[in-house]
Amino acid sequence: MIRDLPLDERPRERMISLGPGRLSNGELLAILLQTGTSEVSALALAQRVLEATGEGIHQLTDTTVQELTAIRGIGPSKAVRILAAVELGNRIHMNHFLVRERILSPSDIYQHLGQDMRFFKKEVFRVVFLDTKNQVIDYENISVGSLNASIVHPREVFNRAIKKSAAGVLLMHNHPSGNPEPSAEDYQITRRIKEAGDLIGIKVLDHVIIGSEKYFSMKEEKLI
Repeated sequence: MIRDLPLDERPRERMISLGPGRLSNGELLAILLQTGTSEVSALALAQRVLEATGEGIHQLTDTTVQELTAIRGIGPSKAVRILAAVELGNRIHMNHFLVRERILSPSDIYQHLGQDMRFFKKEVFRVVFLDTKNQVIDYENISVGSLNASIVHPREVFNRAIKKSAAGVLLMHNHPSGNPEPSAEDYQITRRIKEAGDLIGIKVLDHVIIGSEKYFSMKEEKLI
């Protein structure tokens, strides 16, 4: 148990003396869990969580309460604490980008607003709203699930864009397979949304498809 460790090896004491940057993923997660079980310490339970996700802390971005509570030793309270910390981290990252950066290339959008999408288990369609200087106003996830014309409709995109006074939009979605090559459905949806944007005067600047290690930009490939 953690209480049996020397003080300088306990996660909480190590954070106080060394700072959070010096702690391992398991140690940080153990602090969130606070306690272990009658069988294992918080450190061992944290390692169990990391192993169960299959891909370490990155997979926690797309993990649910139900999946966490399926891990022996993790109840609803611990699961909620983990997911709350993950969401806070995501929001800090996104908000830092939103108030400081402009979109100058598909690489920018991939680095700042696409990294979390690499680990999603379902397809998520995200729209980024831009002003006249290509500065990010906001972004929203419009749909979750396999993309088709019925769930990704131009009105869902442009209703939000008009409310946010956006001059342009960037379309994004992920491929859980890891291969970012666009499908016929991807081309069809992009064309429909671009045609609607041309009619109402809100430009569709790009559609970036996120894979596991790379992205596909329709603008870079001169498809938009």
